[in-house]
Amino acid sequence: MSVSLPRLYAHPFSSYSQKALIALYENGTPFEYRSLEDPQANEELAALWPMRRFPVLVDQGRTILEASCVVEYLDLHYPGPMRLIPADPEAALEVRMLDRFFDNYVSTPQQKVVFDRLRAEENRDAYGVAEGRTMLETAYAWLDRHMAGREWAAGDAFSLADCAAAPFLFYADWTHPIDPSFAHVRAYRARLLARPSFARAVDEARPYRSYFPLGAPDRD
Repeated sequence: MSVSLPRLYAHPFSSYSQKALIALYENGTPFEYRSLEDPQANEELAALWPMRRFPVLVDQGRTILEASCVVEYLDLHYPGPMRLIPADPEAALEVRMLDRFFDNYVSTPQQKVVFDRLRAEENRDAYGVAEGRTMLETAYAWLDRHMAGREWAAGDAFSLADCAAAPFLFYADWTHPIDPSFAHVRAYRARLLARPSFARAVDEARPYRSYFPLGAPDRD
């Protein structure tokens, strides 16, 4: 009897999709990739989740929303050699806290800048963009102090927090370059890019770099 694979609705160029993909690739978890380049996959996603936000994971009759929850679901139901949520509750709390940092204080302001460029010029929000760039600078400064002496965001082990950090710092540096004075952040971003799971996600997204409205830099 055939066993259905978990089905992921995602787009290769999406940072939140990459967050979930890193978790799948870290453990070599088999899954069905429903790329949202496919109009049929988009129709299926709309039926599953009217917000049409992604990634969305469907498995055994359950629909899992939000990238962090997708990673936690995979860690619980498809465990592999790389545990992305520590068993120790205190360590798990640290991982979740760092995950929220990257979501709220790196990805959110980065997307504010990018989405503003997609608007008609008369509808742009210069104040909001400046606010987003200021928040990114503040986040880089905090993270630089945090990463001093660390390999990964929550300690010695790669975790959910790093699944978030990888794509969010990747695109943040394209949007608002990380100053060389933040040497710990730049070194951490380079380690993430060298991680095979994220390197695979970056390579899969290369054909879509023209989608980046600020103009993708000729690097990474």
